[in-house]
Amino acid sequence: MELDQAITGRRSIRKFTDYVVSDEEIRDLIEAARQAPSWANTQVWEFIAVRNKELIEKVTGTYAEKNPATKGSLGASVLIAACAKTGVSGCYNGKDVTSLSSWYMFDLGMAVQNLCLKAHDMGLGTVVVGLMDHQACKKVLGVPAGREVVAVIPVGRPAAPGKSGPPRKEFAEFLYRDTYGSAF
Repeated sequence: MELDQAITGRRSIRKFTDYVVSDEEIRDLIEAARQAPSWANTQVWEFIAVRNKELIEKVTGTYAEKNPATKGSLGASVLIAACAKTGVSGCYNGKDVTSLSSWYMFDLGMAVQNLCLKAHDMGLGTVVVGLMDHQACKKVLGVPAGREVVAVIPVGRPAAPGKSGPPRKEFAEFLYRDTYGSAF
């Protein structure tokens, strides 16, 4: 698959077949995530591949009520919890050196995007779940202090072909020349 096809064709998938994602496929997804750039090469991401059905139910139980990804997550053969070390990215000697103290979110976001694009390339579907009680999920998964569970990514074979994506903003709505608001 060409990169442009992967970028424009990837969709959030919330319904999966009974296909079981293999350990090798999970390693391939994590390898793609591992190749993402990060602040000072800190590579703050950590991932938990959750296969145990009882644990999948507990993780999904931390989702917000009426989260549209709940049913799909329960039907996925694996959930990948995307975690990050805090106090490292955007920091020197444990102190923030940027006014954006959550720089780990940017680093993890790039890693998760790589993972999702790789999944699409492999014929798998994903959706990034963030509407949840992060602290409860952290507790369920035994994530220690100094780390955060940022998102959960159910992975599986899509039950139906992806629909066409929602419309995208026109460049004039978000691309400027030289200063904010100046037409490009």
